[in-house]
Amino acid sequence: MNLRVDMPLADARAMISSLRVVEADEATDQKLIERIADWCDRYTPFVALDPPHGLLLDITGVPQLFGGERALLDGVRAAIAKQGLAVKAAIAGNAAAARALAHHVDGTLAEPGAEAEAIAALPITALRLDSDTLHGLKRAGLKTIGAVASRTRAELAKRFGAEMVALIDCALGKAEKPISPRRPLPDCMAEHRFAEPVVTESVIADSLLSLGKTLTTILEKRGEGARALIASFYRADGAVRRIGIETGKALRDPLIIQKLFGERLDALADPLDPGFGFDLIRLEAARAERFDAQSARLDESDNAKEEIAYLIDRLAARFGPQRVLSFCPLNSHIPEAASAAIPAQYTKPTKIAWQRLSAPNEAPRRPLRMFARPEPIEVMAEVPDGPPLRFRWRRLAHAVNRAEGPERIAMEWWRQQEPQPTRDYYRVEDDEGRRFWLYRDGLYGRETDRPRWYVHGVFA
Repeated sequence: MNLRVDMPLADARAMISSLRVVEADEATDQKLIERIADWCDRYTPFVALDPPHGLLLDITGVPQLFGGERALLDGVRAAIAKQGLAVKAAIAGNAAAARALAHHVDGTLAEPGAEAEAIAALPITALRLDSDTLHGLKRAGLKTIGAVASRTRAELAKRFGAEMVALIDCALGKAEKPISPRRPLPDCMAEHRFAEPVVTESVIADSLLSLGKTLTTILEKRGEGARALIASFYRADGAVRRIGIETGKALRDPLIIQKLFGERLDALADPLDPGFGFDLIRLEAARAERFDAQSARLDESDNAKEEIAYLIDRLAARFGPQRVLSFCPLNSHIPEAASAAIPAQYTKPTKIAWQRLSAPNEAPRRPLRMFARPEPIEVMAEVPDGPPLRFRWRRLAHAVNRAEGPERIAMEWWRQQEPQPTRDYYRVEDDEGRRFWLYRDGLYGRETDRPRWYVHGVFA
């Protein structure tokens, strides 16, 4: 029907009187093109978005896996068309030439080094030029790419700028501008293509084990181990699902890789749905590090450390790395700044030792768990320059029977722009046996006339 993009609606309706018009939804279109890009990852990890409705695939070294460039091109077009989408595609030695050929000569396969000849007869609108440049070229009588290429570079640069000349050189194959893939490229990967789509969990698990063995062989040759792994499952209907895991140290044990992915798959809120089956499963080492081989030891402490590290990886795979935390000491005497909870997989040995706060066979001087933020209390009765006798916290009144303290802590003035009041900490016990860790924020008469009281933690 000769309908084209940017055609006036009146002209389109003149050709097709029953034309159905739907308002464009750019957000939905963007999601669709991203899903198609995910699906195209099965051909190459070098997939880039080419707004508004295009994709660029760097297929260097890929065609031989699919029977050659022509078979690859026809296969991609047929597979996308099978999903109910209209598609145009072409293969050329650079992105600019491939884009121009795809839009104007669908299905073209430009021979290496022949890009200039292939696009010479195309109109200048086939290139990504701004409207002012297109208008200037048309006024100069330059209507095809070949006509523009026949002019000297100095003449074109003086009239239209160096950026336009660079684009022309890229399209003609005289210069190169690499594409930027939408996903970070993995350090290494292995994949398994199936002649028939697979749906059973046992086959998927065996495939992950086999891919793990292949990947670890690659990593072993490079002297590396994987810290982050991603398994991609490509369904026959075009849907793609990616599952990732992380490890506390460099890993290249295929059996452990399979078990960690098993934990992750079992914990998914949205289970892995094979649909009509997976025709491709890919395992990527998204992040690899140097692998330091350790000799086998009979020391029980070393074996315990290995088992703990494996347990942390399993828990992180099931619940997420941010939910498995480890406390690390920090160089500060302020209670809330003396330690930090960080993901256990990222903890490293530190020279800072934990400070012992109680002698053997002595009750702890501080609660094991403190509040993220100290909570204010209302003091109902108190001893001058001493602990409260009665206080209210969380709407409940507490009468103090015993108290120990104070433990005076001065703030770190060298880390604060404004001076912070001194704290006096007390361990108190109420008439029902509940023990609290309270502090007074400021000293009577010296730093404040009416200091505030807070509860910083409770003892078990």
